Amino acid sequence: MAEDRIRVGIVGATGYTGCELLRLLLRHPRVAVVEITSRSEAGRPVGALFPHCRAPELIFSAPDEARLAVCDVVFFATPNGTAMTMVPALLEAGVRIVDLSADFRLHDARLWEQWYGMPHACPELLAEAVYGLPEVNRRLLSNARLVANPGCYPTAVQLGFLPLLEAGVVDPASLIADAKSGVSGAGRKADLALSFCELDGSFKAYHAAGHRHLPEIRQGLARIGGTAVGLTFVPHLLPMVRGLHATLYATLREPGVDLQGLFEDRFRAEPFVTVLPPGAHPETRHVKGVNHCHLAVCRPQDGDRVVVLAAIDNLVKGAAGQAVQNMNIMLGLDETLALEDVAVLP
Repeated sequence: MAEDRIRVGIVGATGYTGCELLRLLLRHPRVAVVEITSRSEAGRPVGALFPHCRAPELIFSAPDEARLAVCDVVFFATPNGTAMTMVPALLEAGVRIVDLSADFRLHDARLWEQWYGMPHACPELLAEAVYGLPEVNRRLLSNARLVANPGCYPTAVQLGFLPLLEAGVVDPASLIADAKSGVSGAGRKADLALSFCELDGSFKAYHAAGHRHLPEIRQGLARIGGTAVGLTFVPHLLPMVRGLHATLYATLREPGVDLQGLFEDRFRAEPFVTVLPPGAHPETRHVKGVNHCHLAVCRPQDGDRVVVLAAIDNLVKGAAGQAVQNMNIMLGLDETLALEDVAVLP
């Protein structure tokens, strides 16, 4: 019964991220989804749009702060600029928030406005928002009432660079992130450039001169390493539905460091990060549908470069799965609840 469980609302549940969030929450043993909103689908049964979710009792409703205020936790899976208009009232009502958009990821309001092209509606909350990368901010998440869920590219890039910057074994001024994502990362919308005929058999970079995730990644890496970083970040679009692979490059300060040991020690206790054995290469299919990040590290030709390979599912560890992981930590639950799936092959 809903009254015996954590009452959860999802705002903006008709996109790929919202749908994935619903899938995970419906199998969560401690959660009851009591509100699910969509302006375009209000009044329609959720099961009519998403038969695979088997939620016949759920009906889409228009977003309403009074209805959402009865929830214990509300997830925002909305376009950038939406959550920030509703979050202050919900926090005032005692609701805890996990925002999957970019509204609270940057702590500098002017920087946010520069990259997202609109004034921030509640800049006073930016300092309070906890950045939801559990492998870095687990302690802060346990007391958070507002969590900024990381983007997909920032998740993979930060996890890959994390041990190197924490240990101070690479030059933070010359980092390179060459990352590729499946097309679901662009959202569930009609767009000719994202159609099958336009994508199939092709491959391209985009926003090479500056992607919106760049300041988020820089901010996170600077906090990890304790100093500003120089980062070249180029995203690419893969002709597949889901999956994200990042190839990361850094210059070693200490060529003799045991890179494999460094990574294994850093992530040994992390439930959703796997460091592959020497010589292995992560594949996106091995993390499909699960909240895992696979990492591999090497030093080509024993030179002064370190190469890190990272693979995640952009919709799970890169979005909805990490959001559920953050909720579990916020509420003092087992961090792995509803997230213990094994990837599907083939």
